[in-house]
Amino acid sequence: MAEQKILIIGATSGIGHAMAVAYARAGWLVGATGRRQEQLEALQATAPDRILIRRQDVTAAESIAVLEELVYEMGGVDVLVYNSGIGIYNKKIDWEPERDTIAVNVSGFAEVATWAYRYFRQRGGGQFVGISSIASERGGGTAPSYHASKAFMSNFMEGLRQKAWHDKKKIFITDIRPGYVDTPMTKQNKGMFWIATSEKAARQIMSAIERKKRVAYITRRWALAAWVFRMAPRWIYERF
Repeated sequence: MAEQKILIIGATSGIGHAMAVAYARAGWLVGATGRRQEQLEALQATAPDRILIRRQDVTAAESIAVLEELVYEMGGVDVLVYNSGIGIYNKKIDWEPERDTIAVNVSGFAEVATWAYRYFRQRGGGQFVGISSIASERGGGTAPSYHASKAFMSNFMEGLRQKAWHDKKKIFITDIRPGYVDTPMTKQNKGMFWIATSEKAARQIMSAIERKKRVAYITRRWALAAWVFRMAPRWIYERF
């Protein structure tokens, strides 16, 4: 059986880090990228013969060049995961937090997702995984661009899934929608519930990837919350 290969963009902490460690332990060749070189090197040290690293800023002009270089070194990839993302509470609705969120969660994501689809189409198949959020279900007044950007990701992936069907290619698109996960990014959140560790989230995400799920809520109970969010009348939700 050929060696399985996965590339995780945004692997320096949280879910991405936990996934990289778990996949390496499972015998996969793992490509890992992120902005923080020191954290990447620490990750690689956990499995030097299974993890290859590159520093990558998804908002930089050279983002795709870095991605292509790593894919070449790996000898190709079977699964590409976009885990980069930021979310900033912005009750004052300042522009800078919204701008930065859009740069990573929209522009950076779309550039990588477009590249990944074209790569897998040329290769004849593969799987693209985007870590969106339960926040994609509805808007959010404390972080408008975060909610909107995650909805963009989910809709973009649905479009790629439709495109793959028309192209008649075995390209699987998996939209991962986590609820609250204990990561550095969520430390700012108050009133969190149903909190999962990064390791538990990683295990469920890996299961969803293996089953080639179209959409998966992490942890699974968040599917119920998503249904409640969608069904809530607008006049109630806007006052929540």
